[in-house]
Amino acid sequence: MIRNQWYVILKSNEVKAGKITGVLRMGEHLVLWRDTRGKVTCQVDRCPHRGVALSIGELKGDTIQCPFHGFEYDSSGKCTLVPANGRASEPPKVLQVPTYPTREEHGYVYLWWGEPRGEYPPLPWFDDLDSSFATSDYRDLWNAHYSRVIENQLDVFHLPFVHATTIGRGDRTVADGPITDVDESSLEIWVHNRLDDGKTTALRASELVKPARPFFLKFKFPHLWMNRISDDMRITVFFTPIDDEHTMLYLRYYQRFMKVPILRKFVADLINLFSIIVLNQDKRVVITQMPKPSGLKIGEKLIPADRPIIEYRTIREKLQQNRD
Repeated sequence: MIRNQWYVILKSNEVKAGKITGVLRMGEHLVLWRDTRGKVTCQVDRCPHRGVALSIGELKGDTIQCPFHGFEYDSSGKCTLVPANGRASEPPKVLQVPTYPTREEHGYVYLWWGEPRGEYPPLPWFDDLDSSFATSDYRDLWNAHYSRVIENQLDVFHLPFVHATTIGRGDRTVADGPITDVDESSLEIWVHNRLDDGKTTALRASELVKPARPFFLKFKFPHLWMNRISDDMRITVFFTPIDDEHTMLYLRYYQRFMKVPILRKFVADLINLFSIIVLNQDKRVVITQMPKPSGLKIGEKLIPADRPIIEYRTIREKLQQNRD
């Protein structure tokens, strides 16, 4: 996983007021809860006293109470009460629960996975996604490393085979390009698949002119992807690492071509069902890939159409090496 990045780890409605939520994310057991103002706290799910999971404890106002000996910790991770020592006592400073910065935006809980800092970078998002869209959400757990799941959504020429009955109909097997634009934190892709006429070979990216239309696919590190189907239809996915072998996908479908208020959400939900069918076609294949994590040097023999995969792996490796 790439350190010093914002990651979506849950939808906001998965952390409910007055309830404690325990999850496995980034390979670590975490506990999330809301204080009396509704602000989300995310901490390591382990009491520093005897190692018990705080997620099976209780909330006491603005503190979380360990179920074993009643120690209480606030949203900064500081111990505020050791019952055995008496309420008048000062808890030892070593009783500190590691606590991660969190933000809530766009209906998601973001976690800062890295070193604390005075100022944090902006949350990964697409600024042209606004309230003019009706949305429909879906989440799905895959038994695959998050890098493999991301790469599947950057792969431009698997459609005629994996999705022959859905978005890959038409047998357009030749992948010209693809054209990519990259920087240190994002990747944009323009796709052109066509029928094989048996006479011409696929064109390289250098032989193509970038289309006037916006990108088809965009990826923002560390784990946000968008399929720009049209100005009025989009799909986004956050690929949330659970551990080295499991990934949670938080998918959201957007539409604004249907403007009738009573039908907007219904249409979004209906079309999202189709997105789920497509996603399950991908899942069947990706969970079989070996080795589980991807990388620049894992023995795969890539071809020109794999250019977005190569770009992703290159940027990912640089970000892993540069933890600052």
